[in-house]
Parts: sequence; C-alpha cells; structure tokens
Amino acid sequence: MTLFRRRQVWLPTAQGFLLLLALLALLVLAGARGAVPFMMQNEPARGPGGRGAATLVVEGWLDEGELDQALATARAGRYTRIVTTGGPIDAWARARNWSSFAARAAAYLAEQKRPGDAAVIAVPAPASKQDRTFLSALMLRGWARDEGVRLDAIDLYSAGVHARRSAMVFRMALGPQTEVGVLAATPHDYDLARWWDSSNGVKTVIGEALSLAWTTCCFWPPEAGAPAAPWREPKRPPKEGVP
Repeated sequence: MTLFRRRQVWLPTAQGFLLLLALLALLVLAGARGAVPFMMQNEPARGPGGRGAATLVVEGWLDEGELDQALATARAGRYTRIVTTGGPIDAWARARNWSSFAARAAAYLAEQKRPGDAAVIAVPAPASKQDRTFLSALMLRGWARDEGVRLDAIDLYSAGVHARRSAMVFRMALGPQTEVGVLAATPHDYDLARWWDSSNGVKTVIGEALSLAWTTCCFWPPEAGAPAAPWREPKRPPKEGVP
C-alpha cells in the first residue's frame, strides 16, 4: 500500500508573485468607483518658476475628436509648440499616404490652426513591435537634443484612461531632468461614469488597468547605450513636412 506519492507543483517566482499581486490589485481598482479618475490623470506640469510647460506633446494615434480637445487645450495654455509623436501607419490604415501617426496628427492640427496658435512639429518614431510609447518618447528626447530645445517640462496629451501609463513611460525615457505633466482627452465612445455598461468601456478600462499593472511591475527599460537595448540611440526618421 502506497501512502505518499510525488507530484510536481508549479509556483510563481518572486517576480511572478509580484505581478500576480499587482494584477489582483488593479483588477480590484478597475471595479472600484475611483478607477477611471486614477488612470485618467490630469496633472499639468508646474514648469520653471510655476509658469507651466512650453511644450505640449500629443500622442499621434488619437482620433479627430481627441485631437480637437488637444488643440483646445493648447489654445488655453501658454504653449509655444505642439509636438506630435507616433510610429508608422500600416498600409491598410494609411489615409492620404501619411507615413506615421505623428505626421497625420500634425497635419490635422495644422489644418485647424488660427493666427497665434502654437507651431506644430511632427516627431515620428520608427517601426517597433513592442514598447512603442517608450520609443516615441526616446524620439522626442533625440529631437530636443538635435534641435537644441530644452525640455525642462512638458505636458503629455493622451486619451482617457491611457494617460497615466503613457506619462509613466515618458518619465522613464526622458529622465528626472524633464517634468512630465499629463492631460487626458475625454472618451466619446463610452460613458466614463458607467464604463461597465458598454463593451468599449469594459475593454478599455480593464485592458488599461492590466497594462498599467504590467508596466508598473515588469517594464524595466535598459539604460541608454546598453548592448541589449532595442532602443539604443535609434536613428530618427526623416523630418515630416506639415502642410
């Protein structure tokens, strides 16, 4: 008669255990009333001497309604420039042959310009299958260095509950010398107050909660110049013209 038998038991590593805890915490957060305000962060940069940021960075993948909100924000602030970011647009989604989301957003904003509006500059990123926000932030850093623009403070304009995660990644890429404020467009495809009532709201809020957990727990970009860094001093794409 056998009283004991051997079995293989899978246990998470320390990193895996932390990830599970972070996922659990953010799943609870996503079900709480305060989930959306937490992720849909609105905290503009204080800037040098409390004057605010001179540069508004707009994520180029935003849709037209969100870009309209970004433009209204730019007109209400003291920005001297609007910089759009984003990588290539695939062939199926390409409209008017724009080569990148940065160029497409810059062209749209330029079409809406009025006298006295801030200059619009496209800073595209190369193609990447991962960490596209981080790569876009590196391109912004490279553009500022090459153009002699001092980025002591920026305001990052993102979409809804994506805002906190984007700001976190931009801070990693730009470093402590740049204060990164963040502003969030209000979504128009679901009700913020009752996001759980629509499939778009559920997918967006839960998906962003999980992505924020992963970024907080497990995204550790290599230092600039590290041999294994996929973003090691990436070459900036050619400058995009804005009509």
